[in-house]
Amino acid sequence: MGQILLENKTQLGQLLLARGVVNEEQVEKALAEQRDKGHRKLLGELLIEMGCCTDNQIASALAEAYGVPYAQVSPKLCDAKALEVLPRQFLEEHIVLPLFKVHDVLTVAVSEPTNVFLLDEIERISGCRAQVVCSTAKDIKATLQTYLPAANVFVIDDIIDEEGLEEFTLIESITQDISNLEEVAGQSPVVKLVNYLLYNAVRENASDIHIEPGDKRLRVRYRVDGKLYEKMRPPYQMHPAIVSRVKIMAELDIAQRRLPQDGGIHVMVEGRPIDLRVSVMPGTFGEKVVVRVIDPQKILYNLEALGFTYDNLRAFRQVIQSPNGVVLVTGPTGSGKNTTLYAALAELSNEDVNICTVEDPVECNMPGINQFQVNTSVGFAFSTALRSLLRQDPDIIMVGEIRDDATASIAVQAALTGHLVLSTLHTNDAPGAVTRLLDLGVAPYLLSASLKGTLAQRLVRRICSNCKTPYEPPASIRRLVEAEGDVPAYYRGVGCKKCRNTGYAGRIAIHELLIPDEEMSEMINERISTKKLRSKALEKGMLPLYHDGIEKVKAGIVSIEEILRTATIEGPPLSILT
Repeated sequence: MGQILLENKTQLGQLLLARGVVNEEQVEKALAEQRDKGHRKLLGELLIEMGCCTDNQIASALAEAYGVPYAQVSPKLCDAKALEVLPRQFLEEHIVLPLFKVHDVLTVAVSEPTNVFLLDEIERISGCRAQVVCSTAKDIKATLQTYLPAANVFVIDDIIDEEGLEEFTLIESITQDISNLEEVAGQSPVVKLVNYLLYNAVRENASDIHIEPGDKRLRVRYRVDGKLYEKMRPPYQMHPAIVSRVKIMAELDIAQRRLPQDGGIHVMVEGRPIDLRVSVMPGTFGEKVVVRVIDPQKILYNLEALGFTYDNLRAFRQVIQSPNGVVLVTGPTGSGKNTTLYAALAELSNEDVNICTVEDPVECNMPGINQFQVNTSVGFAFSTALRSLLRQDPDIIMVGEIRDDATASIAVQAALTGHLVLSTLHTNDAPGAVTRLLDLGVAPYLLSASLKGTLAQRLVRRICSNCKTPYEPPASIRRLVEAEGDVPAYYRGVGCKKCRNTGYAGRIAIHELLIPDEEMSEMINERISTKKLRSKALEKGMLPLYHDGIEKVKAGIVSIEEILRTATIEGPPLSILT
């Protein structure tokens, strides 16, 4: 709490005693501590440190002593427009929080209500008469950080309630000929609708928001657990204003409607930062907007939480502990490749190694790791960044994606010169990564010498634990699954409110891990076909994606329908592999 001055220090103790907050023994102990050790700290600060009371209790007692109101401030108690009355630097330097302004009276929360010089300065700068409430410095700072966290950060905690949805109909009178899109985009119903969509996307664990215009219709869909579902259909007249609002937040050109644009937004939801990647693309009926939601709290930094089987986890850990070489994670877009790489980096990170990443874009900031974002508009592509990165004395390098021959060549060269390189590729299975790198021009003898392992993965939906129910699948499916061994029971989700009646909640990965031995390395050197390499890997014990999925069906985590939808049935039965 701020240094609130009180002439008679025992007066605070008397106030707290009268309120029953502390007892006489605690007050005497704090006063003795002050006397004996020559503390410059105030009595209230010592009582807080001793755990006798909270800073809010101290502030409330002092507010009573000074004859000013006490308020436990929070973002919802503050009018964001009132913060514009005083400069940001002044608010942060003096720990002042404007709460609201009525006519020429500005109500402000301060931690030092006796500081008359501060009050005079507030009145001088704002041109208003200052009305003071007392609060703790901690609450004031937390609220200021919520509303002023950084440049281009939007706070969407104060979301409209359900009744507020009625306000959206007010905008229906807007015609197609909107003369000032920026002004309309700032109107309250539009701001509330966009905030509502962003907030609910985070709350419902959506990975993407699709704002899609059609012929006199507008729909908004969320992608949750890999599947799109319709969230709402706002009035189609709102479409230009909604797009402009998103563009303003992402600092894009609202006047440009004929070319695609990409940008980013940083928002605060429930006090935590959320990153949004925005893509706007012109279509037949107007611009379509897709917003990728990146919630750092949802990114798993623990390999054990990613769905590895015991054997695959042990083997993959051995691979990433290699002192050098190339380790690849493959799969289609949205299969969780970057999440796996982040978890691997988190496990490898320590004070003894220099870990550097080159990403497009940086999806999540990781402490202790040096992260760099490519910028193709100025020529800073993956290959350029990787080449420069090798002069930064790295031990471990993560390349977001190997997209071209230059990046592939530099990555392999880096691996051969003593670096561990982790990256991703878009291939259907683990052996396909070998063919892909050869197609990018990597010499077979260099690839066979540097490749330590490739991990293919897919994300499958978990059965909702709230409505998980045993059932009997068709006989044809039972025969197919039980060829791999007995299944104690089959489960599926029947659908409930928690899972939006889908029967699924959350996702887990299924994996296929290829670790080349000497024989397979020789096959790579001879450019053997992917089919033959895959057959050899299966013969050596590689567990295919489908079989990994079946193991999760047996464990009751995933439904058999989900595995059949995601993974191809191929390879010898598991009984043969084992």
